[in-house]
Amino acid sequence: MANVVVVGSQWGDEGKGKIVDWLSEQADIVVRFQGGHNAGHTLVIGNTVFKLSLLPSGVVREGKLSIIGNGVVVDPRALLEEIAQLDKQGIKVTPEKLRIAENATLILPLHRELEALREADGAATRIGTTKRGIGPAYEDKVGRRAIRFMDLADLPALKPKIERLLAHHNALRRGSGLAEIAPQAVYEDLAQLAPQVLPYMDTVWSLLDSKRREGKRILFEGAQGALLDVDHGTYPFVTSSNTVAAQAATGSGIGPNAIDYVLGICKAYTTRVGEGPFPTEQANAVGRALGERGREFGTVTGRARRCGWFDAVLVRQSVRTCGIDGLALTKLDILDGFDTIKVCTAYRLDGREIDYLPAGEQAQARVEPVYETIAGWKEPTARARSWAQLPAQAIKYVRRIEELVGCPVALLSTSPEREDTILMRNPFEA
Repeated sequence: MANVVVVGSQWGDEGKGKIVDWLSEQADIVVRFQGGHNAGHTLVIGNTVFKLSLLPSGVVREGKLSIIGNGVVVDPRALLEEIAQLDKQGIKVTPEKLRIAENATLILPLHRELEALREADGAATRIGTTKRGIGPAYEDKVGRRAIRFMDLADLPALKPKIERLLAHHNALRRGSGLAEIAPQAVYEDLAQLAPQVLPYMDTVWSLLDSKRREGKRILFEGAQGALLDVDHGTYPFVTSSNTVAAQAATGSGIGPNAIDYVLGICKAYTTRVGEGPFPTEQANAVGRALGERGREFGTVTGRARRCGWFDAVLVRQSVRTCGIDGLALTKLDILDGFDTIKVCTAYRLDGREIDYLPAGEQAQARVEPVYETIAGWKEPTARARSWAQLPAQAIKYVRRIEELVGCPVALLSTSPEREDTILMRNPFEA
């Protein structure tokens, strides 16, 4: 049985929710392996819209096991709120349906406060985070002072761990003019949450190993996009975790040999939320048209997304750093009606042409896109479900993208509805 990793190949918001939901019908298990509740997925099933941030997309499907891996940072309150919201929509998230890694790091209120403080401090520290506490939680994980899920199961041993954590955070708070936090207050808060979340705890690496040996199909669901990877993205305007496909193994506790296929999700154009370089951004009528047609507002933050032409340089780079086997191209219908469409094929940096995004922050800010102009199409692609329903020029556009990024398109999405999907190659049968 094939195990599939789904990753964003741009800066996130590529439409992973729909594609993961579409694939989850064939999967037995859906796994989140990095990030936190800072990345939203919107699923449209029938007449119901589900907005997920922390929970894997599989929770809305009956008979699927959803897993939050050790690479995810978990806000217990956000988890319970999301479960409660789904309950209102008729989806019961029980411990039989959801398992959470015992070694996952917890996000606490102090993490949110610290991140909000940094974002409000000025341009020197602002990088456009969601202020959900994701970054500070990962800092504590790497600093070996984090509170982990399993710590809630041993309350007598929790107090010294809280004191160790606050030795760091209270020093930061004193320096920022904030009141110190009493260890007892943190303890009481976590002790109150423990019985509500502990029923979901499991030894996820062992669970996944046994399910894999049983021949179950596993779908690994990434959050954000490869260009927000803390190592391979547009640093420092990145998230605080690794978002590339290899993190599926590290962030869930399976070996890399368990991954059979990597599906990269990308829009037929490019968007970005927050600060950072964006070579093909169109701060003009074209960008506004893309944003309005595509309803480009963040699922989690509600922030308007910056919009621009398709950047083949960036997607080609993601194909290589993630080992992408096939692309799922989304929102092709948003380009309907354009007379001409531009695609970035290379960059110009300090007078020379390059075919990759440099790692340096200053160099990234200076690159200029080299465009190729492609004729548009007037006929609609919206809701097309086969190649035969696509305009000839739209097919040419898709084929040109395949050539430029060096990767075939396996799936083509033509609306938010899950049925409006053209399948060229099934990742689970590749």
